[in-house]
Amino acid sequence: MSAAAGPFSGRTAAAASGILAAAYVGLFLWREWTSRRSFKVASGVDGLVGETAMVRIASLSEITQCEIYGKLEMCNPGGSAKDRVALAVVVEAERIGRLRPGHPDWVVEGTSGSTGISLAVLCRSRGYVAHIVVPDDTSAEKVALLEALGAVVHKVRPAGIADSGHYVNVARRLAQEVNDDPSNDTLAVFADQFETPVNWRAHYTTTGPEIWRQANGQLDAFVTGAGTGGTVAGVSRFLKENLPHVQVVVADPPGSGIYNRIKFGVMFDTAEREGKRRRHQVDTLVEGIGLNRVTANLAEALPYIDDAERVSDADSLAMAHHLVKHDGLFVGSSSAVNCVATYRLAKRLGPGHTLVTILCDSGSRHLSKFWAAELQDTELLLDLK
Repeated sequence: MSAAAGPFSGRTAAAASGILAAAYVGLFLWREWTSRRSFKVASGVDGLVGETAMVRIASLSEITQCEIYGKLEMCNPGGSAKDRVALAVVVEAERIGRLRPGHPDWVVEGTSGSTGISLAVLCRSRGYVAHIVVPDDTSAEKVALLEALGAVVHKVRPAGIADSGHYVNVARRLAQEVNDDPSNDTLAVFADQFETPVNWRAHYTTTGPEIWRQANGQLDAFVTGAGTGGTVAGVSRFLKENLPHVQVVVADPPGSGIYNRIKFGVMFDTAEREGKRRRHQVDTLVEGIGLNRVTANLAEALPYIDDAERVSDADSLAMAHHLVKHDGLFVGSSSAVNCVATYRLAKRLGPGHTLVTILCDSGSRHLSKFWAAELQDTELLLDLK
């Protein structure tokens, strides 16, 4: 009996020793991992803004033999990079006494992009009321989301910035009317995302350093579109100060004058020629980027921008379909524009370079307009196959 039990006991002991050893190693690795990782518990939605992940865009990296990364700004709590600016605007207004915690004061902004949604989220979390003025052709899902978040939405007809009916001018006037009313105890802040330096500084102090750390200080190019100019201004300034050789390229959609401003020094697009103007200045499938004037934030960016890339609606749509098919990345129109420009730059630079772009919005906000458009055969689509 004892002879039979001997080998069995030995195998049991060996197995037990192996289990204990594995458990010890597992415990050691777990302690090492947790010691290096801080488990962040945010005290509110505003504590979740920033520190977004970066993803390697595998399909584009493999085609170009470069390393192409996307900064996932669409993973901010409000769904876009605009959360950073919205938070900075609110915090600054509180600091100077223009917003009072505990009071239902207003934050007013004119926007055709995601800034309104970010402001609605931040205002809701801090007890304020967001009043958002939008062009009446803004995508239906964006308007529905604004209203679901408790924002008061004011729709106006599309107009040029010189027109008093332009959504930015209407927003500025609305805030001023509230503040000028002596019978009203409510304060109203005009966010003024296009002109306020709070915009680019938010990206200089957060987005730029994050990209620098995530890329381990090794990158050859940064590519992004410009809706206000704040992201490209803040990020490019930080990167150039730390890595002077990095190329900064602006991705520009149809109807925007930024491309010609950077290439030729004139803020003009061929669609603006007499007899060529369409329904409004930036008549494109793309929402959230593109400008026809030099804002204060864009002016801050210009000394740091090296080049610009014009991207058609057809190419941006082709890229969006490519990314969801090959990478599982469901991006919005401005993110797709950024990726087209990044891909083209990588092809020009050649293998072995590292490029970073901004994935600023999800495709879920562009279903009724951008993603509903018909996919066309383009040179880019054929190149990506």
